[in-house]
Amino acid sequence: QVQLVESGGGLVQAGGSLRLSCAASGRTFSSRAMGWFRQAPGREREFVAAISWSGGTTYYTDSVKGRFTISRDNAKNTVYLQMNSLKPEDTAVYYCAADKGALRANPRLNGNEYGYWGQGTQVTVSS
Repeated sequence: QVQLVESGGGLVQAGGSLRLSCAASGRTFSSRAMGWFRQAPGREREFVAAISWSGGTTYYTDSVKGRFTISRDNAKNTVYLQMNSLKPEDTAVYYCAADKGALRANPRLNGNEYGYWGQGTQVTVSS
């Protein structure tokens, strides 16, 4: 079992930065790819970024490329999402998620491939 707790959300002006953290419990964190997803009011959940279990492979949705960076510290059982140059359209609840499987070669983009989810943290970007 993996339990996930996000933190670091808040209110920021457009152009500002936030760093989200996701702390995981359980001994299998370091063997699982991790992902960040977000859901804005009235919209479906969407993929934001993912990182392989080793940290060697990362994926991003096009709208955040060059602005967001996903990273992980397996010694601390934590995954991060550094968000720079934030835009009002980034406003959403952000969720971290852990892969259903362990040691899979590439991180997944589909939320159905993730078996464990955090409770979410609100990010609001004002214009």
